[in-house]
Formats: sequence, C-alpha cells, structure tokens
Amino acid sequence: MPLASAQEQAGAGDQPASSATTLDSVKVTARKREETLQDVPVAVTAFTPETLDKLNIKDLGDLGAQVPNLTIYAARGSTSTVTAYIRGVGQADPLWGVDPGVGIYLDDVYIARPQGALLDVFDVERIEVLRGPQGTLYGKNTIGGAIKYISRGLPTETEGFASVTVGNYNQLDVKAALGGSIGGPDSGLRGRVSVASMNRDGFGKNTYTGQDVSDKEINAARLQLGAYSQDDFDVQFAFDYLDDQSGVRGAKMLAPNPLAPAYPPTSDRYDIRSAMRNVNDTEMKGASATVNWRPNEDWAFKYIIAKRESDTETSIDFDVTPLTLVDVRAFYHDNQVSQELQANFDGGGRARGVMGLYWFNGDAGGQVLNHFYNPLLAPSLTNPLFGDTQGVVNTESIAVYADWTFDLTDRLALNVGARYTDEDKHAVALNRFYTGLDYDTSWGTAANFDKTVNFKNVSPKISLDYQITPDIMVYGLASRGFKSGGYNIRANTTSVPRSGEPFDDEKVDSYEIGSKMSFLDQRMFLNLAYFYNKYEDIQLSVFTSYTLPDGSSSFFGDFTNAGKGTVQGVEVEYQFLPTANWLISGNLAWLDAKYDEFIDAGVNIADSQEFTNAPEFSGALNVEYRTDLANGGNLSARVGYSYQSAVWPTTDLSPLIKQEGYGLLGAGVIWRANDAWSFSLQGTNLTDKEYRTTGYNIAAYGVLTGFYGPPRQYSLTARYDF
Repeated sequence: MPLASAQEQAGAGDQPASSATTLDSVKVTARKREETLQDVPVAVTAFTPETLDKLNIKDLGDLGAQVPNLTIYAARGSTSTVTAYIRGVGQADPLWGVDPGVGIYLDDVYIARPQGALLDVFDVERIEVLRGPQGTLYGKNTIGGAIKYISRGLPTETEGFASVTVGNYNQLDVKAALGGSIGGPDSGLRGRVSVASMNRDGFGKNTYTGQDVSDKEINAARLQLGAYSQDDFDVQFAFDYLDDQSGVRGAKMLAPNPLAPAYPPTSDRYDIRSAMRNVNDTEMKGASATVNWRPNEDWAFKYIIAKRESDTETSIDFDVTPLTLVDVRAFYHDNQVSQELQANFDGGGRARGVMGLYWFNGDAGGQVLNHFYNPLLAPSLTNPLFGDTQGVVNTESIAVYADWTFDLTDRLALNVGARYTDEDKHAVALNRFYTGLDYDTSWGTAANFDKTVNFKNVSPKISLDYQITPDIMVYGLASRGFKSGGYNIRANTTSVPRSGEPFDDEKVDSYEIGSKMSFLDQRMFLNLAYFYNKYEDIQLSVFTSYTLPDGSSSFFGDFTNAGKGTVQGVEVEYQFLPTANWLISGNLAWLDAKYDEFIDAGVNIADSQEFTNAPEFSGALNVEYRTDLANGGNLSARVGYSYQSAVWPTTDLSPLIKQEGYGLLGAGVIWRANDAWSFSLQGTNLTDKEYRTTGYNIAAYGVLTGFYGPPRQYSLTARYDF
C-alpha cells in the first residue's frame, strides 16, 4: 500500500554565507517529540527564522508557494481570516458551526476558528507544515494537515532584536523582542516580550467614499514567562494579543451587473464603490500555561491548559456598488478552553512513544445582518429583503491517543498509533426576516432550532520506515483523518427543510509512500512522496436559491455533504549546495483530485464537478548566492519563482472566477554588516501579475466579483540584534 514522506526546508541558508559546505537538518516536534526532520516518517516542511527572512515570509499566507500542495490565503473580504487547503482538502467558509480542514496551532494550542488565524510572522522559532491527515496526534479538523507556529523560546541570557521595515504603499512595520533571565542567571525565572505593528496604505480606493481598501493595520504582542527548577521541572505562561483594524478588502466586478447598469466594472482590480462602513475589525487573544516534568531519563510529562477568544465585525459589500443589492454586516465571536496531558517515553531501547488525553470546549457564534435588494422589481415585503441570522454552536470534545515507534531491527522501524474522539455539537439558530433596516419587526422565520448531535471517531495510523543506507530512508504510511460535522447556522428550514438537519463528518483514508535522501556528503537533500486518498462525505458550502412568498427568488448559504472523491499526488522537495556560495532549493507537486460521487437532487453529477483550491501542478524554485565580505560581514542574494496551474477557488465553478495558471517572481538581498546589524531589500510579485484567490457568484442579484492577490511590493528592512 502507498505511504507518506517527510519533506523539509532545511537550514542551509541559516549558516553564515559561504562558510556552509553541507546542509543542516532541522529539529521538529511533528510527532510531539523532538526529532531530526530528515529522519521523521511524516510529510512535514519546516522553516527556521533565517529561512523565513530570506524567503520573505511575512505571514502564513506566504507559505503557499514554498510548501507542496498547500493553498493558503486571506478569506474573502478579510485581511487576517485564513482559508487553507492541503492536498485539495480544506474549508473556505468562516462561519461558526463550520470547522476548518487544516488545523492551525500556536505554541501547541489549537486555534479553532479562522478569524485572526492568518498569523503574521514575528519572533518565531520555527513553522512546521504537516501534510496529510494528522488525526492520530492532532485530532479532528486536521484532515488536510496542520500548521504549527512555534514562538521563540525563553533564553537564559538577555537577547533581543528590533527591526523597522519601510516599503511602497507607505508600508511601515516595526517589530521588537526582548528576553532573558529575571533576577539573575541562577534565579530560575525567565521572560520574553515581543511586539509587532504592521501598517500600510490600501492597494485600492473606495471611489464612493475616498477611503483606502485592502490596507493593513495590525498590532500584535506576545508575553512569555517561565519558572525553571533544575532541568526536570518548569512552568511556562504565554499570552498573545492581536488587533486587526485593517479596512475592507477590495474586489473587482468581473462582469456587468444587470441590476446596476450605472456601475460598470472598474479598471482597477482593487477599487470598489461601496456605501457601507469601512469596518473589518478582528481582536484575538489567548493565554496558556504549560507544565513540563521529567521524573527520570525515560519519561517526560507535559500538561497544557489554554483559553482563547476572538471578536470580529466586518462589512461585506458583495456587489461592490453604492446600491444595497447584497450588503451584509457580520459579527463573529468565539471562546475556547482546551486541556492536554501528554506522556512521552524513550528509554533508549527499541520502543518509544507518546500517549495523551485531550479535552476541548468552545462556543462560536454571532450575528449576520443581510440586506438584499432587486431594483428591477417592485417594492414589496420581500424587496428589499432584510434577514437576521444569529446563533451559537457549542463544541465539547474529548480524545485519547497514542503513537509508538518500535525498532524491529537496526534499520526497520514500525510506527503505530490511534486516536479516539467523542464530540458533541450543540447548535442554537434563529434566522428571521424583518421589515426594515432597524431589524425590529419580524414578518417571518426561516429557521429556529436548538439541536445536539454526537460524533465518534477512531483515527488509526501505521507506518514502516527502512534505512537503506545512513543517507537514504524509505517509508510507507496508512492513516485516517476526520473533520467533525455539525449544523448549518444559515439554514432556511421553512423553504428547504433538510437544511436544518446535521451534516456528516468528513473522513479521509490516506496511503503514502516516500523516501528521504541525502547525497554528495550532505550537500543535496531530495525528498519524494506519493499519496493516494479516499475522501468521503465531503463538506461543501454552497448558495441555494429558494422562492419567496411573493414568487421572487433569493438565496441562502447552504451546507451539504457532496459525496466521495479520490485525491492522489506526487510531492518533491529539494535542496542542493553545488558550492559554498550557491544554494538551490524548491519543490514540485502534482495533484489529481476528482469526485467519484456528487449527489445533487438525487443525481450523481461527479463528472461535471471540480475540487476547489486544488491546482494540478505547482512548484517553486529559489536560487541564492552567498558570499563573505572583506569587512567580516556577508551578503546573500536570492531570486525565486513560483507557479501554480489553473484552480477553481469556489464551489459554484464560475468560469470568470476560475484562475488560470500563473507564476510569481520575487527577489531579495540581505547584507549582514556584523553580528548586530543587518539590512534587507525584498520584492514580491515583481511583474505585478494579476491573479484571483477567490470570489462571489450570486446569480439572483447579478453578483460576480473576484478578490485578487497582492500587487508588486518592495521593502527595505533594518534590523539590530543583541
């Protein structure tokens, strides 16, 4: 049976200029224990701080080009709400009650909601991207994979940095961190504080109001405190905060709207003409406590308790005109508490592993105020149509897991694991129609329910890895992942009764084979993987039309289990150090995602459907030149090119929203003057390529809009380390 490979972005670029003559492998915790990445039979790409700087990774959205079969970007109309897909598996709907398909973790704490989860990169120790189902160790909602953001640890000696970045669109970013011991090196107390402020003007204008759109105004901070008793016991506290007050995102009308003939499409891909308030605010904060205890050399225990919450208010002008054709105000709020207890065993013999218990309780809810209007129809009770969607979903989940490795011989190892999850979803929804913008007098109810559904799942894993030589390993993996089901909070049970029934959980059975190879005395890494996934009960967010009491048509956001699919692919990651001065790195990916069953109105229409965010081909090539300077500093210069083939961003499969294949060119130069000072000049999308990431197609109101990726950007950074 086919299985999985671990891929990496190793730290060759982390060594000073031309002194590096071999590639270094990165330490990771993909299996919840520290291991060398090149030895781990897990499909994972890891980035060190130096590599993130050289590749100009500013937030998680910039990782997509550098990780095979990863698609990640800001959700429609948002700056920091994440949409993530790995190997064609993910979720684009950010509404409460809908779970993501790619799990995002901040310092081992799961971020349950996508709002605010497109994390900016600052003061980071490492980012790991695990591809394929991670159900055994990471649980539900990692059916596509997981992204781990690991902050810098607590140092024993005082250290820190400060950096300032300026760029076009009046970009001004300031980042700083300070850490070290508190009360002297022998006190056992350590701390670290890091702050970041990221600001720039908009890529476009709201020509109706004159305000910027697609701008950025994000402030973030993290505080860590730790108390250490010898080497066998410590307690660490972490606090993080994010305040995103960026404006709304600009979108382009892709075709004339027959309901708004006075507002033809604009020439600029970011400009809009909206009469709505420029509100797109997200506040996210979290706190955690981690206890590490090592009673002896064989056992280590870890306990993590965390609380997170976020609030979002956003204005969404679907039609991007001053008319109120499809105007939506949305309010999201969530809070979660999680606890995890881990036990790690490694006695130095042939068996080692991790066992754990996990508990999660979270409320996610909010309110969505809809204002729909068709100016070609006579005014009536349903035109304009004022709708109010509100409710909350409580999720309570408990899981137990284990993952063990057994050395069958000196070269052959067996890894087995399983996770059992028991989860309750309790949904309360009240969706009503109103007579006016004050949402005071209701004339009808679309849905009113209070329901609970239970999901149980066992996610097993088994793998074998064989060390052919000290530099070549082959391995195979079979695993299962699942994404929990739930209720559609937007349901309209009056017109479509089945919309109030629970949708099922998704399941993926994944089979992979791969190899991890090192050649030329550690000057070349070549990692290969082939995977074959059977995907069942695929959850899709769609727009469903229905008939109003006066005979006119409208729509609501529906949710359905589409059926079954088969996803297979090949992934290649490579690094080559031909000389001490040159480094060549990148990746190639092939993805074949097809529906086997897609039931619509009782008919299987699989042949006419496409997976979203699943380009057939993608890849990246980075070429870097590094040299030492006579004054003791060093210089590195990089050129990078990434490509992805055609992609369908939305489930409605609109040909005008579809993005054809395109490539992006980037480059950067970093001058390290000495151990303290460094300067970098970076540029992205240097050819100013126009490309869509997603869009809206709402035929009932003539809406067809597209959201575009960032234009050409360039920046200069000065950094001081101490």
